[in-house]
Amino acid sequence: MSYTGHVYPGGPVAALELDHVVLTKMSVGPLDNNVYVFRDRQTGQQLLIDAAAEPERILGEVDLAALVGVITTHAHPDHFAALGSVIDATEVDTMASSADAVKIYPRPTRIVAHGEYINFGASRVEVIELRGHTEAGVALLYSEGEEPPIVITGDSLFPGGVGKTSGGKDFDQLIDDVEARLFRRLPDETRVLPGHGDDTTLGAERPQLASWRRRRW
Repeated sequence: MSYTGHVYPGGPVAALELDHVVLTKMSVGPLDNNVYVFRDRQTGQQLLIDAAAEPERILGEVDLAALVGVITTHAHPDHFAALGSVIDATEVDTMASSADAVKIYPRPTRIVAHGEYINFGASRVEVIELRGHTEAGVALLYSEGEEPPIVITGDSLFPGGVGKTSGGKDFDQLIDDVEARLFRRLPDETRVLPGHGDDTTLGAERPQLASWRRRRW
């Protein structure tokens, strides 16, 4: 089946097959959280993003011998509820931003910073901090070869708007980061994979940026 980006709790996983990696997407838990697994085609090494819920299901979709790391996009419990169980099954690094790591349990073993690259086999993703939904959530940018970029945004960017904030300075920070670090930098065909729900593209969302600023969410 072709990849549509639509998954649902209890439903099948979706696999996006690219030249150098395969990206698997599944939905878990009562809040329809998305879990992502990158697999490098050359080496088989894997990178897990957001061990959100249903640890048995997550562990059933990864190769523990090939898993090299687990990244938590931000410090909200629905995105790391299964992290402890995954850690119990493997001794790989767990990663988050410095600001969010103090609120994640178990505490991440590795701090990642804006602009840093995380390698898995012959492939890599770039860390992009998006501040405002939490103190410092991270997005993961995959941009290799001739294919359009992919950015996994956690709860910082969805189809139709940025993530929830407390308003005020938090909203300003998030919309500024999303605009400067994603929309100004990346092309319209960039695929956006959020922490909940379906995928979108920057091109589909770009015309709405001004209206998001006006409505303040």
